[in-house]
Amino acid sequence: MSRIAILGAGAWGTALAISLARRGGHDLSLWSHSPAHAEELTDSGVNLRYLPGFVIPVDVRITARLTHAILGADIILSVVPSQHLRTVMDELAHALNPHQFLISASKGIEEKTFLRMTQIIREHAPENHIGVLSGPSFAQEVAAGMPTALTIATDELNDQQPLALKLQDAFTSPTLRVYRNDDVIGTELGGALKNVIALASGVVTGLDLGSNSAAALITRGIAEITRLSIACGGRRDTLSGLSGIGDLVLTCTGGLSRNRAVGIELGRGRKLPEILASLNGKVAEGVSSTTAALGLAARYGVEMPITQQMAAILHEDKSPRDAIRELMTRPGRTE
Repeated sequence: MSRIAILGAGAWGTALAISLARRGGHDLSLWSHSPAHAEELTDSGVNLRYLPGFVIPVDVRITARLTHAILGADIILSVVPSQHLRTVMDELAHALNPHQFLISASKGIEEKTFLRMTQIIREHAPENHIGVLSGPSFAQEVAAGMPTALTIATDELNDQQPLALKLQDAFTSPTLRVYRNDDVIGTELGGALKNVIALASGVVTGLDLGSNSAAALITRGIAEITRLSIACGGRRDTLSGLSGIGDLVLTCTGGLSRNRAVGIELGRGRKLPEILASLNGKVAEGVSSTTAALGLAARYGVEMPITQQMAAILHEDKSPRDAIRELMTRPGRTE
């Protein structure tokens, strides 16, 4: 049995809690930053705000007290929105012990520092083992028990290393197949950067530009993601896997994709503040990750034309149609 603390009671955190409870064999806690939300979850047994329609098992302890949530936990699973993780870790750091394994399941990059989530965790927990959980996964489908495959990346990988194997076993169930690898950078950047391309894919859909355009965008999008990930220290083969192409295809094409939905509305002419307000507290990570991705790209001298045009649409009020036109009229080059 593992004691697992899930930090973040949004749709994804709640879905993971439901999946782990369904698997059985764990002692689980779920932390919400809002006492009122934690009380609502406890009273109703359902996350009406972020994941309606799915009952949270009664053996999942729900709390708004952060240190109480992680007390005695073997595994701490962070599902906190990327732009709030630093604040949570500031509060959490003093209560950690070096034997706890911290895993990030948040797919974003800190906007001001361009740091990945595991880098922020490492700043606050230098003695702890750290990993990342990523891959193609809509919260609603995981909560419903639909077959899903994910990957857990840690800094260790071989059969003599018990931590990676323990994590794989802890999350694997008849409906959740978990792979493992040792490329934390590539796994994490694949999950974060695909949200940027998903925004652009939504723009293509919103402009009604057809399937050819969507296929081209996804293909060139994985090229951008791979270039930057390799420059940052990730591996090409990782971006060909679940946390790269797998997550990208799902988020660029799936009807449950929040980032794609934001892009669709941008393509239809709605303005970003109005679109974000309509999400009712839900987060589209690609909006802030676009800026961070460009910052990383500048740091490493990597060309990212789709990301650059997406940033102009988001933050410079550029016409989506003009952005697509500029992408199509760039100088010719080899693939």
